[in-house]
Amino acid sequence: MEDVYHYLKDQLALKEDDIVVIGCSGGPDSMALLYLLKELKKILHFSIVCCHVNHNVRKESFLEKEFLENWCKDQDLVFESMVIEHYGDDNFHNEARTIRYQYFEEIVLKYQANYLMTAHHADDLVETILMRLVRGSSLIGYAGFQQFVSRGSYSLVRPFITVTKGEIYEFNEKYQIPYVKDSSNEKEKYTRNRYRKRILPFLQEEDSNYHEKFLKFSKMLIKYNHYIDQQAMEVFHSIYQSNQQAFLISKFLEIDEVLQEKVLNSILASIYQDDLMLIHDRHIELIQKLIRSKKKNSSIFLPNRVQVVKAYDVLSFQIQTGDIASYEIELFDYATLPNGKILERVPFCSTNGNDVCRLNSQEISLPLYIRTRKYGDKMSLKGTVGHKKLKDIFIDSKIPMQERELWPVVVDATDTIVWIPGIKKSKFNKQKSENYDIIVKYY
Repeated sequence: MEDVYHYLKDQLALKEDDIVVIGCSGGPDSMALLYLLKELKKILHFSIVCCHVNHNVRKESFLEKEFLENWCKDQDLVFESMVIEHYGDDNFHNEARTIRYQYFEEIVLKYQANYLMTAHHADDLVETILMRLVRGSSLIGYAGFQQFVSRGSYSLVRPFITVTKGEIYEFNEKYQIPYVKDSSNEKEKYTRNRYRKRILPFLQEEDSNYHEKFLKFSKMLIKYNHYIDQQAMEVFHSIYQSNQQAFLISKFLEIDEVLQEKVLNSILASIYQDDLMLIHDRHIELIQKLIRSKKKNSSIFLPNRVQVVKAYDVLSFQIQTGDIASYEIELFDYATLPNGKILERVPFCSTNGNDVCRLNSQEISLPLYIRTRKYGDKMSLKGTVGHKKLKDIFIDSKIPMQERELWPVVVDATDTIVWIPGIKKSKFNKQKSENYDIIVKYY
């Protein structure tokens, strides 16, 4: 922990006029950072604002907020907090993170702070790198996250990037730092928790300093990415109209393939910024397929309501701020939907619920499309004669009215409905024992 102290005091060089906002949950990591800053404040006399977000999903959340508020009051620290009252979709972690950082930034601007600090540590970095390697990402994405990120009027700093979770617990025990425990961190239904509980102990057995190798790996990728960025900058500015968030496809296709990928990653990095973790290599592949599609007008959706639109020779990136009334997306191999869900063609699936559809390409017309419902839509159901209205299917399935308008409907090239993901299968769906060559999963 001594190197963190020197980083804050000497490298970052905190001084009397500085204002530091710290995102604090009340857990062992953020409380250790808050305590360390509080002690350093006695010497350097900078200001601290403790910023807390109550995610409002556990009954303990309000007690944790009360604990942290009382602790800050005892230590004469400024305390700010908010409660997330409503989540717009079921992708909880992504949405909670977005809301959290939006609030942190509000507090940074309110106090005109120089720094926003979080307690992400070395184990968090290892988990992030491993998860992105498995899921797929970009060169900078594989690096995980950085210790220092300039965000214009302030800087995002993660001082604990060199410190392991074990070292944090030792620090808390040594200085009797109080903290609360989030019970959800033990649940293995969350991907990160599985990496933490199953893979990190194995790495620890192999090499007790494994986290240092991952940090070195991260720094190397950041350095190489910076070099490629410099090489690609001239090309990037020559084709991408940043004020319109668009480029000419014909010019894009003239540049080297490596630079093409870099241009797309750079565009997405400028759009997503610190939310770049939401983007992986499949999204780049989707954009590339959209660019090369024979359709003159088409679009795909990316996370956080970003829509990539192809209109003849122009490809634009649009952030949908209002309500999305309708959409039509060609299903290549993978599609992110406006409701936050994903449709993916998979090679194998053991389940057989309404979240999986098996099709025989000889019985339908490819390609498949995902669209919103249309007036008078009907679907032929398995084992029945005739058609059933989508309206009646939604009613029977008790789908709320506000969700029906954006609910995905999978159709073939003739606009024949083959599946309503998560709700009902058509006569085209095949059982495991039947002949099929297409499997699509909804999750």
